[in-house]
Amino acid sequence: MANVVVVGTQWGDEGKGKIVDLYAEHADVITRFQGGNNAGHTLVVGGRQTILHLIPSGILHAGKICVIGNGVVVDPRVLIEELDGLKESGLLPVDTRLFISETAHVIMPYHRRIDVARESHNVGKKIGTTGRGIGPAYEDKIARIGIRICDLLDEKVFREKLARNVEEKNFYLTKLFGEEPIDGGPIREEYLAYADRIRPYVADCSLLLQKQIDHGKRILFEGAQGSHLDIDHGTFPYVTSSNTVSGNAACGAGVGPHRVGTVVGICKAYTTRVGEGPFLTELKDETGNRLQQVGQEFGATTGRKRRCGWLDMVLVRHAVRVSGISGIALTKLDVLTGIEKIKICTGYRTEYEEFTESVPANLRLLAKCRPVYEEMDGWTENIRGARRFEDLPRNTRRYIERLETLSGARMFLVSVGPDRNETITLQDPFQD
Repeated sequence: MANVVVVGTQWGDEGKGKIVDLYAEHADVITRFQGGNNAGHTLVVGGRQTILHLIPSGILHAGKICVIGNGVVVDPRVLIEELDGLKESGLLPVDTRLFISETAHVIMPYHRRIDVARESHNVGKKIGTTGRGIGPAYEDKIARIGIRICDLLDEKVFREKLARNVEEKNFYLTKLFGEEPIDGGPIREEYLAYADRIRPYVADCSLLLQKQIDHGKRILFEGAQGSHLDIDHGTFPYVTSSNTVSGNAACGAGVGPHRVGTVVGICKAYTTRVGEGPFLTELKDETGNRLQQVGQEFGATTGRKRRCGWLDMVLVRHAVRVSGISGIALTKLDVLTGIEKIKICTGYRTEYEEFTESVPANLRLLAKCRPVYEEMDGWTENIRGARRFEDLPRNTRRYIERLETLSGARMFLVSVGPDRNETITLQDPFQD
């Protein structure tokens, strides 16, 4: 089947933006299926960096259809800023079309207020939220009081829903957190102006995708965050508020599960994490600082410094299983150049148990685990000019081959630098 899903195998920040950008060249339609502007996908083309938070990474390619699916929560202000920024930079091809699902939910100002209030009042128990209102927006969706894109475009419906929600949110903000109340009037006017701006892009995206599939078009499903930030399968509660695994591609885009084909798992050559939560292979030493500096490990959305550590294959194997990953796209391999000895975590061990295939769900148990490492020789050669597997140094090839064995998945692609062309393609997922 000529459809591909791209998901992260770690805690996000694996380099999905570059890989989606590469695969978008071979796709006809690129669709985001979950998350919101808490995601940041960084693309580097010709040495020029572009960071996208909502718009699918395929937007830089001419002649594509880009879709923001129903599983995404949309901050219209951020969406409009991204669109305007791409147009002003001359990066939005005239023949590339963007569509927004009419049933996607809208992030409102009160969602952001609640997000920040919770984190600031929850002293000692911070989750590490971006403060973008993602979680509260998904909460309203589940509580069936959320405002959808189609509601925003209907002024009567929008006014009614907004009035009810502002009343409820003000009670919550003032009584629980002692915060100032929200004035619904300015929000109403601001968002009605947004409605006029985004109206031309709104569509029944489920139907749109089905028609594209019926015409034999290739669909690329773009995930955000990583498998271990999944609300069900991640290190709860230090997770995001949506399902990040491949199974949500069907639900979040509005297509049947039989329409989802090859699953590509993006895996960074080491491990990083932003915010709070367990991280067994974290390095708080010179090597960790080196990974952070050489890899430029700062959050694309928040600018926060990422925690860095050795590659954790327990995380990756867990992700391979829950997402049905067909192949791995290995990113930022060049960052490891110059490290004499490279470690790979192959399992976790406690005094009584050993874990090799999954991450313990109980965080108290996980905190008692210690990583089991395997050590390999590193390399000093510059690999950014490599374009074939054979061009890589022997120790680099051995590292890649070992990761294939440990993950139980084939290696589809190896990224040896940030630019689009600094890539070794081993297998085309659209031909899998």
